[in-house]
Amino acid sequence: MARLLQPSTLILEDVDLIAEERTHQTPGCNVLLFELLNQMDGLADDADILFLLTTNRPDILEPALAARPGRIDQAIEIPLPDRECRQRLFDLYAQGLTLHVEQLGQMIDQTQGVSATFIREVLRKAALFAADEQSGEIVVEDRHLEEALKELALEGGELTRRLLGASRAF
Repeated sequence: MARLLQPSTLILEDVDLIAEERTHQTPGCNVLLFELLNQMDGLADDADILFLLTTNRPDILEPALAARPGRIDQAIEIPLPDRECRQRLFDLYAQGLTLHVEQLGQMIDQTQGVSATFIREVLRKAALFAADEQSGEIVVEDRHLEEALKELALEGGELTRRLLGASRAF
């Protein structure tokens, strides 16, 4: 399909699900990997197709993906958000909410080492806690953010932290 629609971009999100290193795969489960490698190799020089592969697990990718020149030309690592970025993420995900928060700087510091998804979920949960308490306009306060962080980071357990991109317990 990408060949018919070129110029085109083919995005394979979580490519590690099909391109895990062959020594880790169950025999017979690497049909998709071989097809991906064949398609990436089988493009003519004049093909105008960009493959964009994403993964959270580059350590388990099949080495053959990068072994042949032209398959992967560039790798870009997107790190966890720094303090300034976490501030912007709180601002972004708080749009549409009424915040009466005095300790936002402390919350930003406490969320060091988390993903953008984790910050979004903290604000979503805080809004739900505020909605449970109030009728009318929902106002998110410090205690709602603290309760949301506690639920996600402590009570949610290790699996919740990993799924939401928190590298540590709080």
